Amino acid sequence: MNISQEELVSIVTKIVIEKMQQDNDILIPIGVSNRHIHLSREDLDFLFGQGYELTKIKDLKQPGQFAAKEVVTIQGPKGSIEKVRILGPLRDETQIEVSLTDGFKLGIKAPIRESGKLENTPGIKIIGPKGSVETSKGTIAALRHIHMDKETAKKLELNDKDIVDVEIKGKRKGILGNVLIRVSDKYVLEMHIDTDEANAANVQGTVMARIVQ
Repeated sequence: MNISQEELVSIVTKIVIEKMQQDNDILIPIGVSNRHIHLSREDLDFLFGQGYELTKIKDLKQPGQFAAKEVVTIQGPKGSIEKVRILGPLRDETQIEVSLTDGFKLGIKAPIRESGKLENTPGIKIIGPKGSVETSKGTIAALRHIHMDKETAKKLELNDKDIVDVEIKGKRKGILGNVLIRVSDKYVLEMHIDTDEANAANVQGTVMARIVQ
C-alpha cells in the first residue's frame, strides 16, 4: 500500500499525541524574561515622585502581573543599563533581575536566586526622572523556574519547591537542570528563563518544554 507523505505525517502525529496522552506528558510554554525591576512603594516615590502610580501597558501571563510604561536606569561600578522596565504590582522590597551578562556590564556579581531571596545580594543605583536610590541589596539573576497550577502539579506528581530537569524543544534542544517548581492556584503554566539561557537554546517565538521524568 502506497502512503503519501501527508498521510504519513498525519499518522505519525496521531501516534505521538496518543503516546503523550498515555504518558501524561504536558508541554510547557517558555517565557523569556528580560532584565526588569520590581519596586517598593518607598523607592517608587523617590524615583518618580510622592504618590506616583505605575501606568500599566500590558498584562503578563501570570495573573495580576503587568509591565509598566515606566523605565529606569540601573548603574553599577563599571557601567549602566538604561530603559529597564518596571513590572507591577509594587512589592514590599525592591528586586532587580538581570542576566549574568548584564552583571558583567554593570560590574556586579548577581547571585542566582529564587525570587524574593534577597539576603546577601548586591545593591545597585537606580535612577529615575525625579531622583535616584542606592539599594543595599536586591540584585539577582533569577533561578529558572516553572509557574504551575495545583491541578497540573498533581498530574505530574510535583510539589512546590521541587527541583526538576526540563527538556527544551526546538533546533537547539537540550536539557536544563535545577529548574524550580512554583505551585499555586494563582499561577498559569509557564516556564521562565532569562535572555542568556534563551539565546543559548535559541528560544524564539513559541517554544515548548517538558519535564524530564
